[in-house]
Amino acid sequence: MRTTSPSPHLAPVPAGERAHGDAAARPYVDRSSPDGPDGGARPGRPDPCASLPYRRDGGTALLTPARAADTADEGPDEGPEEGRRQPLLPGDPRRLGGYHLIERLDEGGDGAQGEVYLGRGEDGALVAVRPLPAGPGAGPRVHDRLAEETEAALQVTGRHTARVLDADVGGDRPYIVSEFVEGPSLREVVEREGPLPPERLRKVALRTAASLAATHRAGTVHGDFRPGNVLLGQAGAKVVGLGTARALDAVPGGTALPGAPAYTAPEQVEDEPVGPPADVFAWGATLVYAATGRAPFGTGPDAAVLRRVTSAQPDLGDMEGPLREMAERCLDKNPAARPTARQLVRALREGQAPAPRPRPRRIPRYRWRMMVALAAVMVCGFATGILFQGF
Repeated sequence: MRTTSPSPHLAPVPAGERAHGDAAARPYVDRSSPDGPDGGARPGRPDPCASLPYRRDGGTALLTPARAADTADEGPDEGPEEGRRQPLLPGDPRRLGGYHLIERLDEGGDGAQGEVYLGRGEDGALVAVRPLPAGPGAGPRVHDRLAEETEAALQVTGRHTARVLDADVGGDRPYIVSEFVEGPSLREVVEREGPLPPERLRKVALRTAASLAATHRAGTVHGDFRPGNVLLGQAGAKVVGLGTARALDAVPGGTALPGAPAYTAPEQVEDEPVGPPADVFAWGATLVYAATGRAPFGTGPDAAVLRRVTSAQPDLGDMEGPLREMAERCLDKNPAARPTARQLVRALREGQAPAPRPRPRRIPRYRWRMMVALAAVMVCGFATGILFQGF
């Protein structure tokens, strides 16, 4: 089962019509929603899709650029470009589907999501190819779930997200193909240079929040947002890894949780339903890391970090002003109390924290379960003590 785009095929654009990497070759018209900040088109800006060799419908319609929530028009990020390529190992595949694999990619900078390869499609375009751990032994239910998750990822068209371009989840060697982004990760930049300067921090925050807003608007979630999945190229920050965490969760024994415990929402730890608020929690933790150089729930063994995620208050360091307040609200233990990604975009543009959401009065289910489990342990301990005193 192979999925590509919402339309039947990702058809190559005729060579005479392609810009061949020159984004300034044709004007860009922003198809913003009527309720956006400008309510209409913005001619004259370079088309971020100009160098893409694909069309969604095989005809005249281009990949739709971001709508109002994504148009973080803040100029280039001016981040350093850094090689992330490594030679293929002897056991690595040389080809997946119609893609010739050239090198390994250190996408994310920590290998938390397995191997990623730099590939070249039949049209010569460079792409990132990520194999999925589901093969001939996986049942039809697993393949159906993989198809559902990858199809959802294909709907995301935000210009601050590395788009999913193609996927084959029904064959013996399933994989996901996404846009290749050159540049170091946010994690690498902070490790090398320290916390981001205020203006650059605001740009990265705005672009990544816009990326999540586009993802959520498409009816899906990222599921593995973290500093390693934010790449800082010459064109600005882009979020990578879309579709991977959800696809891994669809495979028995596969999960994205151990790769980034410090950016995992409490509801993920407690195996509760996960939605857009979990991405907002991870965005808040990533914001703290970019601003302070430290994860808000510290480091150490995964179990210790996850325990702090569910029970401790985040360490926001020397953050101040609207960004500190924004981080506090995003890192609320209760998913219903966090702002939405769209609210974050609006607040960042206005230079203030998002309006607080009403505090939910109902205790989340995972909190009830923790309280019941604690009460059961206390009762068992008390009963055991009484029994031992009787002997």
